[in-house]
Amino acid sequence: GFIVTEWGTGFTWADNSRENKLTPWYNDPIADIPGEIIYIRDDDTGEVWNITPKPIRGENDYIITHGIGYSKFNQQSYGLRQSLTLFTPIEDKIKINLIKLENRIERERRLTLFYYIRPVLGVTDEETENLLETDMKEGIFTVKNSTNTEFENSTMFVGTSEKIQSYTGDRIEFMGHFPNYEKPEGLKKERLSNTVGLGYNPCSAIEIKINIPANEEREIVFLLGEEKDFEEGYSLINKYRDVQVSKNALQEVKGFWDKTLTKVQVKTVDNTMNYIMNSWLMYQTIACRIWGRAGFYQVGGAFGARDQMQDVTNTLYHMPEEAKKQIIRNCKHQYIEGDIQHWWHPVHDSEVHKGIRSRYSDDLLWLPLGVAEYVLVTGDDEILHEEVPFIKSPILKDTEQERYEIPSQSDEIGTVYEHCIRAIEKSLNFGERGLPLMGSGDWNDGMNKVGYKGKGESVWLGWFLATVLKDFIPICEKVGDFERKEKYNNIILRLKESIEANAWDGEWYKRAFFDDGTPIGSKESRECIIDSIAQSWSVISTLGDIERSKIALESAENYLVNEEEGIIALLTPPFDNIDKDPGYIKSYVPGVRENGGQYTHAAIWLIKAFAMLGDGDKAYNLFRLINPINHSRSLIECANYKVEPYVVAADVYTNPQHLGRGGWTWYTGSSGWMYRVGLEDILGFRVEKDKLFINPCIPKDWEGY
Repeated sequence: GFIVTEWGTGFTWADNSRENKLTPWYNDPIADIPGEIIYIRDDDTGEVWNITPKPIRGENDYIITHGIGYSKFNQQSYGLRQSLTLFTPIEDKIKINLIKLENRIERERRLTLFYYIRPVLGVTDEETENLLETDMKEGIFTVKNSTNTEFENSTMFVGTSEKIQSYTGDRIEFMGHFPNYEKPEGLKKERLSNTVGLGYNPCSAIEIKINIPANEEREIVFLLGEEKDFEEGYSLINKYRDVQVSKNALQEVKGFWDKTLTKVQVKTVDNTMNYIMNSWLMYQTIACRIWGRAGFYQVGGAFGARDQMQDVTNTLYHMPEEAKKQIIRNCKHQYIEGDIQHWWHPVHDSEVHKGIRSRYSDDLLWLPLGVAEYVLVTGDDEILHEEVPFIKSPILKDTEQERYEIPSQSDEIGTVYEHCIRAIEKSLNFGERGLPLMGSGDWNDGMNKVGYKGKGESVWLGWFLATVLKDFIPICEKVGDFERKEKYNNIILRLKESIEANAWDGEWYKRAFFDDGTPIGSKESRECIIDSIAQSWSVISTLGDIERSKIALESAENYLVNEEEGIIALLTPPFDNIDKDPGYIKSYVPGVRENGGQYTHAAIWLIKAFAMLGDGDKAYNLFRLINPINHSRSLIECANYKVEPYVVAADVYTNPQHLGRGGWTWYTGSSGWMYRVGLEDILGFRVEKDKLFINPCIPKDWEGY
């Protein structure tokens, strides 16, 4: 896969977006350094330019289209109408650069095109630059990192539809000792030196020459692929160097996404809602969260037990098979004690994967919740009986909050149902107030010191655990486990009593209790007086006192919703000078990310809660409020929001100096939740096995949809 920015920069990876980058990820929104560049040189005039705005910015306008599954750059300069379309085919591991050049003047054009790549084949170019070996064989340029045992034999293949005239694997030859991307040394030469091998500052640079008669056009492809041996790579490049095959592949990509995303379509009176619901939210969730696991601001590459389970559950109507895969995947990464790896990177040719064993208290519970939702929607009861092995490692010491490790494969095997039960049973640890222990953080990872001594309790986790038990009880009934059904019903009742007795603060529910019993999210607090998710989940769980929940949501609206700026904060006021250390959340600037900014994940849960209480006007108004399109309706709004209007941002800042500015985009689980809440809770669309339910909660002034 790859990421591309409006400048034409970005990076490409194979299999794992962090561990096996093919080109560099720089995460620099200011410099936005390119790792892949296509240069065009007019051999008659010596002029050099790019189709993309970087690195050589022309004076003419550029039209950049980010579509579903592709991006396209258009511009007209130097007597040529030019386009560059970037995409990856559905099945094959190859990035296609499809170029179209139209000669608009009355003379033949003699052009040289260069395709330059800074290769990585690992985590960073700094780590691998002395380890890469380049070669040219049968018209294909290759780069290999023989020391990469994680992705053994992984080889980068570079090719084109045209005959390669010259090439180099020496970056100093092409870019110079002091790289100037606008004026590379290699473009001043008639030919590159055909230098390849090991020991150079590596690059892949190939040169082709084309002629375009007056008023005619040419189409060219440049290709970047990855395979494990030369025969596979040669076959891959040879297939797509045919321009028509590449063009057909683009149509297949568009067709795939059209078929996938149109399984459910909505038509309401709000075109901004229609637009984001009918394509971009699902595309963001599937392409970025489930498959790529990467964004411009963060390249994770890893699977997250909590994160991807939510993502696949939120895409059940479109890709139920992905949910089944993730359920099995989570089971395979569950320890025999019941806890689960917080995240993990797959290890080549291994059943166990390197990752984090932690004390996060909610990770393991997303498995039974996801299984319950999957079975309810699909009717696939058979998954409960699939057998999956556990993993094992020494349990965390009292002095360890987490450990990065490669565990061992356990001899113990359990059904998916048994995996779920083990996760639930592991979570039934309660403090002196009868609330679940916080551990080293719950859903809010940043509160990792609230309960790290083993006594802190989480109110939100109480609502969440009760929700998991409530939703999993029908699964217990399916397998005839009535003793456990009764046990879980009793725990739900005790949880409800404990929360109402200990967490109600008069106008809202407290968020948590430190190890010493000091509350968070209380009127007693100087910072974090109120936290959104303790209020919303009192409703989502369906277990909160209804009158208290209504008051709690009203308080959340009064304290956390800023209609003028279009923001729903996670908590207020942010942590800043509090004596007690809640964790790394306090290291964020006040009003940024989880520390009092809008954390969109939680904002959507608040919308869901209003819808579940039947307040269609409120739910829709808040949905409209945080819809990214509505943050970009004017140049002033765009300048303030600063990020893409067509995908969801993980966070929006409430800090006065950056008020309304969007944070991380793309790589956020809030896209799936926003889709699901819009579809199920506002529009009321719900499928359970072979039954369709329509139970809308829409504004009073909507006549229909």
